[in-house]
Amino acid sequence: MSPAKKDRRSPVDPVKENKHTAMNYAEELGSMLSANGQTLAVAESCTGGLLGHTITNVPGSSLYFLGGIVAYSDTIKMEFLEIALSTIKKHGAVSEKTALVMASSVMELFDAGIGIVITGIMGPGGGSPDKPVGTVIIAVASESDEIVKESHFKGTREEIKEASVRAALKLAVNFLKS
Repeated sequence: MSPAKKDRRSPVDPVKENKHTAMNYAEELGSMLSANGQTLAVAESCTGGLLGHTITNVPGSSLYFLGGIVAYSDTIKMEFLEIALSTIKKHGAVSEKTALVMASSVMELFDAGIGIVITGIMGPGGGSPDKPVGTVIIAVASESDEIVKESHFKGTREEIKEASVRAALKLAVNFLKS
């Protein structure tokens, strides 16, 4: 290929690349859950349902995916996921403590063996010096173990959402491998 033709190619779209990567993790997670006879439920706030959407794009996901809840407001987190107001006041809605409670609550709500949670600040507003835009907390839990991870992503709102879903699925795959 001549340099001129190579220069005319459009650049790789990082959002599409992230979707593909998230899909790979979703497929791997689905295979692992199916092989082990496990079930999954999700609770997400800042991703607005994108995690559940990505999981259900995998054919056969109905064998292991029970459902999810988009708990965008603190009121929904408190009413449906049993997050105490004192937890939100002390730690914030975007915190490791809140994410872990959300994970155990979504497992109980759906009677699932595994729970995945994403909570964060997508921007462009809402950030603070302690929790800037792009701060995302991901939790994965089972009946016997749990893991929580804080990440800081940069990009547009959509790019941060995509990166969050990819990171959550990757964390879940690694959690099940351990």
